[in-house]
Amino acid sequence: MGENGRPPGRQTVVMVTTSYPRFPGDTIGTFMEPIARGVAARGHEVHVVLPWHPRLARGPVEDGIRFHPFRYAPLAHLSVFGYAGALREDVRLRLSAYAVAPIALVSGWRKARSVARTFGATVIHGHWVIPGGAIAAAACPHLPLVVSLHGSDVYVAERSPIARRVAGVVLRRSGWVTASSDDLRTRAISLGAGPERSETVPYGVDTDRFRPDSAARARRRAALGLGDAPLLFAAGRFVRKKGFEYLIDAAARLLPLWPTLRLVIGGGGDLEGDLRERAARQGIAEHVVFPGVLAHDEVAEYLAAADLIVVPSVRDDSGNVDGLPNVVMEALASGTALVTTAAGGIGAVAHDNWNAALVAERDVEGLASRISELLRSPETRARLGEQARKDVITNHGWARAAEAFERAYWQAGLSFK
Repeated sequence: MGENGRPPGRQTVVMVTTSYPRFPGDTIGTFMEPIARGVAARGHEVHVVLPWHPRLARGPVEDGIRFHPFRYAPLAHLSVFGYAGALREDVRLRLSAYAVAPIALVSGWRKARSVARTFGATVIHGHWVIPGGAIAAAACPHLPLVVSLHGSDVYVAERSPIARRVAGVVLRRSGWVTASSDDLRTRAISLGAGPERSETVPYGVDTDRFRPDSAARARRRAALGLGDAPLLFAAGRFVRKKGFEYLIDAAARLLPLWPTLRLVIGGGGDLEGDLRERAARQGIAEHVVFPGVLAHDEVAEYLAAADLIVVPSVRDDSGNVDGLPNVVMEALASGTALVTTAAGGIGAVAHDNWNAALVAERDVEGLASRISELLRSPETRARLGEQARKDVITNHGWARAAEAFERAYWQAGLSFK
């Protein structure tokens, strides 16, 4: 290691990803932007190879990051590779994705290889073992490879024999593997990652954007016409592993005790119709607000405005589970008390009665009971929120994650030699 414990040398990093915020404020692949920015801020040259999308408005250079989109579809409406567009309900590929995937993989491989050669890359960093890691490994066999796992990639590899074989080859070829949760790291090891060449690197969070904000709280609550009525907030893609149906059922049980309760669920996806119908069947449609996909700043305002943030994540019936949802870290930073489960990597950062309130997965009665208990105790909510923010500031900044990725590049280089 060099001075101050930093790995020596400036790296030229090519990051291969199939998701990234397509425009400032986009909520798709939000963690990718601070990863790239953090590495660039530490003095490294960063190139991001990513699929073209009709809404992509990046680059060519932003915050020290150079963007290299690759086109693969003859028509804009067939641009479904990446950006959470390839999977239906996050568990199976759309037919259109099957059609364009071979072309997209070849196009991504060509672009990554070209960028690496043109700019003299010293390391290639694939995000999601399938497909980013596979593209990176094939494009640059002459470079040290780091692969970062984010959740859906490991799930796909576990369910598909072909994807499992590809993931195994890529993980064994990798000089270093990072996972956003211990659960993902354990599952990656079973797929072929070396225990001695892998580590958990939890997501960070922007504690300036996500923070207590009395002005935002008053503004957002006024827009909802709430006054002092209790407000619950949840956000994410509308897929089974988010567990939003259990939250809607819990809200129905809470209404007799809290008749002015309002539940806001931000986001969108394949299950939106199902969730709206569920709220209607429960007779609480007028108490549930679906504001659609929210920009990052809007999420921050809702987090500040809520009395409780609820993240009811589950391991769904097909076995899919989040690594570490962004909204968990954002909730902890906001200073608003969080009610959640320990699904996936959540239990590594959210601890019951210390910085959050944890309930069992799919336990509607338990979820309703814990929410009601906290609504009755503003002192407990304040204590949990204050401790959560303090812990995030100390332990989960993006700068700390960037240091871990920097070390990963160095470790990959050592094992490659």
